[in-house]
This record gives sequence, C-alpha cells and structure tokens, in this order.
Amino acid sequence: MGIHPSAIIEDGARVDPSASVGPFCIVGPHVALGPEVELKSHVVVQGRTTIGEGTIVFPFSVIGEIPQDLKFKGEDSKLEIGARNRIREHVTMNTGTEGGGGLTKIGDDGLFMAGCHIAHDAMIGDRVIIVNSAAIAGHCVIEDDVIVGGLSGVHQWVRVGRGAIIGAVTMVTNDVIPYGLVQAPRGELDGLNLVGLKRSGVKRPDITALRAAFQMMAQGDGTFHERVDRMGQEFDSDYVRQIVDFVSASSDRSFLTPR
Repeated sequence: MGIHPSAIIEDGARVDPSASVGPFCIVGPHVALGPEVELKSHVVVQGRTTIGEGTIVFPFSVIGEIPQDLKFKGEDSKLEIGARNRIREHVTMNTGTEGGGGLTKIGDDGLFMAGCHIAHDAMIGDRVIIVNSAAIAGHCVIEDDVIVGGLSGVHQWVRVGRGAIIGAVTMVTNDVIPYGLVQAPRGELDGLNLVGLKRSGVKRPDITALRAAFQMMAQGDGTFHERVDRMGQEFDSDYVRQIVDFVSASSDRSFLTPR
C-alpha cells in the first residue's frame, strides 16, 4: 500500500489513504481514487475521473484521457468508474463529451481485459466483461451481465440488453435484445444466451418462456415490433417483459433480429 516514490500525484488529486499507487504512475489534478484502489504500475489517470472502492488497474492502462472525437473542444466532462472492477493491461477509457451528456460511466464488478477500449459517453452496467481488444464506441449502453467477446466492436449509439453475449470477432451495428446471443463477423442475432441464463440461476419456466418468445419473435406473423408486443401479452415472465420493454424503449439504432 501507499504511493511509490516514482509516482507523480499532481496537486489537487484526491487519493484515499488506503489506496495504492505503484511505480511510474501519473494521477492528474482532478482525479479521485477511492478506498483500496490499486494502480499497479505505469498507469495514467487523467481528467475528472473517479475510481471506486477496490478497483484494480493494471500496467499501461490510460484512464480518463480526452475523447477520440473531433467534435470535442475541451469541454468539462467526466469518467466515473464503480467499485471492484478489474481493468487489465493497456485498457483505455475516455471521458464524455458535451454532445453525449458529459459522462462516461462504468458500473461495479466488471472485468475489462487487456487492450479493450471504452469510448466517450458510454454507459456500462454491473458485472460486464469486455474481452481482450474489444471496443465499445461512443454513446453505447451496455446493460448488466453482458459479455463482449474478444476482438469485437460495438457501433456507436448501440444498446446491448442485460445478459446478452457477443461472440468473438463480431461487429455489432444494431441493438441487441436482453439475453440475446450475437455472433458471425457481421453480428447476427443467433439465439439466446442460454449458458449465461443457466449460470445465473434463472429458473426453467423462465428459460422455457424465453425460448418460446424468441421463436415467436423469429417466426410469427406481422412486423418485428408487432411480434414483440404479442410476446408481452402471451408470456407471464419478467425476463420476457425485459425484452419487450427494451424493444419498446427509445433508440437511435434499429435491432438485430433473429435469423
């Protein structure tokens, strides 16, 4: 614990006494490190960035630098990182922009594996896993319990619903329903994240309802939105309701629909 003599803590930074700042780290003047935060070594934290309790940042990560957005003109913006995250080597996370609300936000208990990127104004939920070298573009919403596979990309403004899984080497250009399974080089909705549902203890009747609802969404009569509306009427399941509510919500993108 403590601050290594080679670390640079700029005037104005707030570092909790229980936090640890390793060799050759740089902590900017507007940064706040919470209790038991650990910066391993060679970590750069800049901007108006807060890092929550128990989060560990591994070497060569750059956290809170300005957005990679040519519209950014130096406006005041923030990055908020929650508790108990694991941010591995060479990860980059940027602050927000005025056009996106001025805030990039990371939830709790996430795993951000080596080389992944979280862009400006993204909203990342709890228990999210972003695998090696995946990239989340600006303004995306990644809900709780999502897994994004390695070398994948999520297009700006896309929403990925709770419990969904994105396969490796996949480009996601449209919204993904909760508990959806997306794979193929140009992402396609290929089913449900059944493995994730079972691991998280979802009961069999709910999984059965989700599977039947997915079949209705894939093969029923009417438009995609009409089929989803009928799902909400025919299935008494909170999990199905989450999909219906997700599709009904406002979005800047269309949806990946079942093949």
